[in-house]
Amino acid sequence: MLLSVPLLVLPVIAYNVLAFSTGIAWSDEVLGLDMVSGARWVMSVSDLFIAVTLVLLFGEILKATRTGPGSLVDHILSTGLFIVCLVEFLLLPPAATSVFFLMTVITLIDVIAGYSVTISAARRDFALDR
Repeated sequence: MLLSVPLLVLPVIAYNVLAFSTGIAWSDEVLGLDMVSGARWVMSVSDLFIAVTLVLLFGEILKATRTGPGSLVDHILSTGLFIVCLVEFLLLPPAATSVFFLMTVITLIDVIAGYSVTISAARRDFALDR
């Protein structure tokens, strides 16, 4: 049952803790590297949040390939997380940022990909049973 909890809830919780309690500056530098070209590449806090969220999205898509009763719970929880993110983005000022908007879009992609992968797997399984 613990596998049904969406991985994307982790960056959403982390965002909420940081945005609502500390008033974090999303443009603060986390990492900076001097490139061979002479340019300096800088990763900000917001960039790091989006990168981590995308890695967790990959994990969610892998989880969507599972079949069984837990997959339905996983899809329902992912849909609920998207709805929570959307409502939060629309109604709460600390969530009205580009970072949170992109995280909300990523949760939407998780919902769409999860249902799509499950439907494709079900069609394949149905075709094999014939």
